Amino acid sequence: MTRKTDYTNAAQQRLVKLLLVLFGDVVNGYAAGALAKAVGCAPGVMTRDLANLQTAGVAEKDEETGLWRLTARLPQQAVKVHAAIGRAETRLAETKSGIHRSNDY
Repeated sequence: MTRKTDYTNAAQQRLVKLLLVLFGDVVNGYAAGALAKAVGCAPGVMTRDLANLQTAGVAEKDEETGLWRLTARLPQQAVKVHAAIGRAETRLAETKSGIHRSNDY
């Protein structure tokens, strides 16, 4: 399927990339300059992006180290995904087991 309109937005794409980079070290975090380099933007742009993530409650600055990291909010969502996959695996195993038991035909 080909889209006639390109809905891609550079700022939104940059924020997604930034979030993915921040997942790389959720304990210690990263310096804003390192994040700007990893994402490929100017330091001033990174300052705005980090402020927006902080406003959204998904990133925080460690005042002692000055490093930025994710808050628990997004990693908690990853835990939910992992749990859902576990439940799906259990249902799949139960289905397979039921199929093997019903091979009486």
